[in-house]
This record gives sequence, structure tokens and C-alpha cells, in this order.
Amino acid sequence: MSINLNSVAVHLCSQLLRSKNLLGSSVRRFSLTSKSNMRYVQYKNKNGGNQYLGAQLSIGGDIVDISSVDSSIPNNLVEFLKLGQSTYEKARRIIADSKSITPIADAIFLPPVTNGDKVVCVGLNYKGHCDEQKLAYPKEPMFFSKFSSVVVGPFDNVIIPPITNQVDWEVELAVVIGRQAKAIRPDQVQDHIFGYTVAQDISARDWQKSRNNGQFLLGKSMDTFCPLGPAVVTRSKVDPSDLAIKSWVNGVLKQSGNTSELIFKIDFLVSYLSQIVTLYPGDIILTGTPAGVGVHRNPQEFLKPGDVLESEIEGIGRLKNTISG
Repeated sequence: MSINLNSVAVHLCSQLLRSKNLLGSSVRRFSLTSKSNMRYVQYKNKNGGNQYLGAQLSIGGDIVDISSVDSSIPNNLVEFLKLGQSTYEKARRIIADSKSITPIADAIFLPPVTNGDKVVCVGLNYKGHCDEQKLAYPKEPMFFSKFSSVVVGPFDNVIIPPITNQVDWEVELAVVIGRQAKAIRPDQVQDHIFGYTVAQDISARDWQKSRNNGQFLLGKSMDTFCPLGPAVVTRSKVDPSDLAIKSWVNGVLKQSGNTSELIFKIDFLVSYLSQIVTLYPGDIILTGTPAGVGVHRNPQEFLKPGDVLESEIEGIGRLKNTISG
């Protein structure tokens, strides 16, 4: 991490906060998750009907219905986050009562975050991913983006469009912002994170590297190129600094890393990004991928129709996406 860059970011934050008279012991630290350490999901019933917001008490557990029990609670996690603490308290009470349950066998899991403002990605943020390319570790983070419309569910198909034949996998830990953040210090970041989920940064390497004049956006933003889920695990229930992160293609292990390899840690990344752009509830930040992607294998490997891609992060969950053409 660049000490000078970090110092600049902290200085900018401090100056802004002083100008608004927000520094000092009078600042109240707002807790997003102290009362609701759950696994939030968006889902539909297999028999059809509306989208719902619910919570699981464990990986693979049945779903405690939230939005269907109280009509004042949105069925969309982004809108839920915008309403703040009073709505979290309502959800906590509903979860504690657990009066309405949807069996997992009856649910279709949707992406846990939809209609967010932005999907931001970080490149070259795992030591192993740099090593496999024989690249020096970056001195500052490299950000790029995906269109938010390409987000799909944890078990949805990934569709390879006919314009590419170099579609690759990248399992990633994703941060979900819970509270608006602008020019915040690293030590303030946790108060603005709602939780974490599993993402796949599916990438058309030909479009990423040699088409579109080398700009990443189109290679990263083809339809269905961001499987997400199955749940957003609230931040107090997981330590993102030491999690096993893995992916498989057709049952063969391709990536096996640990979030301890992150070059730029989460608090720094969110603080740094907040100096540049306002982060809103429901914004998703993909934090990088470990070694083992297809393009850097010898020979190179790419996904093809019929392949099954699985992605897992310890304590958060597992995606399973079939590739179709």
C-alpha cells in the first residue's frame, strides 16, 4: 500500500470533516448491523408471484420472510438499506419471531442486491494474481466498473454471446455498501458497510484486452457477467480479512486463495474510492480475484456452453452457474 497515497486520503477526509465540524468526541457511531447479524436474500416462490426480502439464519437454511410479513418493509435490499435503522429494527423483530418461513426447496434465489447505483471492481488486488502474470504489486488500486444491469442470481445461467470465445472466471469477495459515504477515513469505513457476498467477475478476455481499445468496460459488462449471492452476510458475522476463496469448473478446482492476500485492504479501498465518488446504499465493490484464472493458464482455458462454474467464499456461500450459449 502506498503510504503517501493513504496519507493524502486521510488528510483530505480530515480537512473535510473539520470544515463541517464533525470531528471530535461528539460524533455518534451509527451501527448498521449490531442488531441484525443475518444473511439477507431476495427470492421468489417457485409457484410464482412477487419478489420478497428475507433472511437465512445459516448457510442453506430456510428463509425467514421479512417483506411479506410487514408491508412497510421493501422487498428490495437497496430500498431497505435506504430506510435506515428503524427499518432494520423492524426486520430484527420479524426475524426473532420467525413466524413466516419459506422452505429453501420452495424458493428461487435472486441476486441479493438489484437496482443498485454502481458495480465497482478492483484489478490486480491479490498477490497470487499478480504473481501468475509476473507483475509487480501495484502502488495504488486499479478501479474499473461493470454495468449494474449485468448482475444475475447465484444459480442463474451465464450466457456467452456470439461475439466472444474467450470467456473467463474470477471469483471475488464483494462489499455491499449500507450507508452513503463520501470522503470518509479508513477507520470510518466499517460504519458504512452493510455486508459481504460472493461475486463472479465474468470476463470476455478478447474484449477486455484487445478490443474496445483496451478499455475494460465492454469485456466485463456483457449480459449475465456478474453472478452474485446467494446472500449478503452482515458485516458483524464475518471477518473478511481471512477467508478461503475458491472456484471450480466442472468440479475441477481452478482458484484457491485467501482474502489475506489482498494487496489493498477493504477499509483502504472504500475510503480511497469515497474520495472520488459518493457511495450509496446497495453499491457493490468487487475486491479482486486470486490466482488461477483461465487466461493465465498454460494452455489457456476458457468457459464453453455446458460448463458448470462454482464459486465459494468461506462463511458466505457458494454460487453455481451453468454456462450457456
